[in-house]
Amino acid sequence: MSGFIGEFFGTLILIVLGTGSCASVNLKKTYGTGSDWTFISLAWGLAVTMGVYVAGNLGSDGHLNPAVTLGFAAFGFFPWDQVLPYLLGQFLGAFVGAALVIIQFRPHFQATSAKNGNSVGIFATRPAIANPVFNFLSETIATWAFIFILLNLGDFTQGMKPFIVGTLIAVIGMGLGTTTGFAINPARDWGPRLAYTILPVPNRGSAEWSYAWVPMCGPLVGGLLAAGLQVLLK
Repeated sequence: MSGFIGEFFGTLILIVLGTGSCASVNLKKTYGTGSDWTFISLAWGLAVTMGVYVAGNLGSDGHLNPAVTLGFAAFGFFPWDQVLPYLLGQFLGAFVGAALVIIQFRPHFQATSAKNGNSVGIFATRPAIANPVFNFLSETIATWAFIFILLNLGDFTQGMKPFIVGTLIAVIGMGLGTTTGFAINPARDWGPRLAYTILPVPNRGSAEWSYAWVPMCGPLVGGLLAAGLQVLLK
């Protein structure tokens, strides 16, 4: 249960802070309206840092990401009997985190039409240029870079390591994330996307599920490629 609890609360914190920053930028009449991509990348990096600290303190390995959990397990870096509790914690934590953001920003959702910024992009990812093949490759490459570096950090829940993971997220966002919004994490995309779909969000736009296979499949492939390469290099 410690793995489930750590992943649940760590991912919840990740999503509350990460999607909260996106809501601040995109919704009307917040003090953050109109902030730029650097703001979002740094905010997501810090959100991951805080999530990893919480998860590690509560007894998990701080994955917060099915691409990490499955990639690690597939190549022997993580036990398979812990995979299901980790995945459940990640997806449920992401959903609940998004629900809290909906509550936090409800008046601002009411003030913002779908045409003017109330979109699924607050909660999930969408491509800058819609091209399914290259969108998939973008998510694969960005996740590969993230998890390959992560594998070379050692235990990333201890000391200053979570902060280093956060800076890694931020630089991936600024360097590789501008094409798709850098999901690099199926739970980070699908949990909030589902919350936006089924919860009572005022002035809601389309949840764009036709695109959702990209932030699911691209990160999983990237994670497997990173872990496989790490095994080959050892």
